[in-house]
Amino acid sequence: MATEYANSSEYIAHHLTNLTYGRFPDGTWGWAHGADDIASMGFYAIHVDTMFWSSFLGIIFLGIFTLAARSATAGVPGHLQNFCEYLVEFVEDNITQVFGTRPNAIIGPLSLTILVWVFLMNLMDLVPVDFIPYGAALAGIPYMKVVSTTDPNATLGMSIGVFFLVLYYNLKMKGPIGFGAGFFTHPIPSIWAAPFNLLLEIVDLIAKPLSHGLRLFGNLYAGEMIFILIALLYGGGIVLGLLGGVMQWAWAVFHILIIALQAFVFMILTIVYLTQAHEVHDDH
Repeated sequence: MATEYANSSEYIAHHLTNLTYGRFPDGTWGWAHGADDIASMGFYAIHVDTMFWSSFLGIIFLGIFTLAARSATAGVPGHLQNFCEYLVEFVEDNITQVFGTRPNAIIGPLSLTILVWVFLMNLMDLVPVDFIPYGAALAGIPYMKVVSTTDPNATLGMSIGVFFLVLYYNLKMKGPIGFGAGFFTHPIPSIWAAPFNLLLEIVDLIAKPLSHGLRLFGNLYAGEMIFILIALLYGGGIVLGLLGGVMQWAWAVFHILIIALQAFVFMILTIVYLTQAHEVHDDH
């Protein structure tokens, strides 16, 4: 498919462009047909492919665990039940090690959802880069990015959701006065250091959701870019095509580790941030 483009830059740009629907400067709504259209839409733009694939994979996650719950048995468990129970136990072990055994009704389901959902979104990076976009083009759809975690709107959306939970539990556990006082008394417990503490704490507060979301985005975006660059070799003849096949296989094998690791990191950071929010005495 790379040979259908005028040059490699056009090929790369196409594969990194989201299917976007939004409002044009003249007030009309429609589909973007290039980077200029997307830029003109500004805030009033929706990455439809990101919304579709993230929702689709979320439904798959719910379907798998719903099926496992409905077919669960106290006798000899099946493979699906074993798999789901292993994931639940893995998440519970990590929560116990970081969060402890204090009661919380949301951290378990949230952590499990993040782990599996982010993993499934990352896993789409192993689909050949031309496979789904080419099929979409045949159906008249100009762009189709299938890896939702290569879109910062998705990763930052998740991290900001976690950030709001962190704010909620900070206010709930420490109270508005205690939470606010922490901005002036940490890390240096002196009234003279209050302005300096306030600056550091605000930077720390803002940096957490940014680093949380951008870390996932950066790793998956880089991995997708490498797959796209390797795919360019297929248009260079038999020798380069064979080399590209070997390189793509090798990178896919290595990338499996990145896919799983980034899902785990996003989950464990969520647990850490919620743990810090529950600490009445700020020890972080």
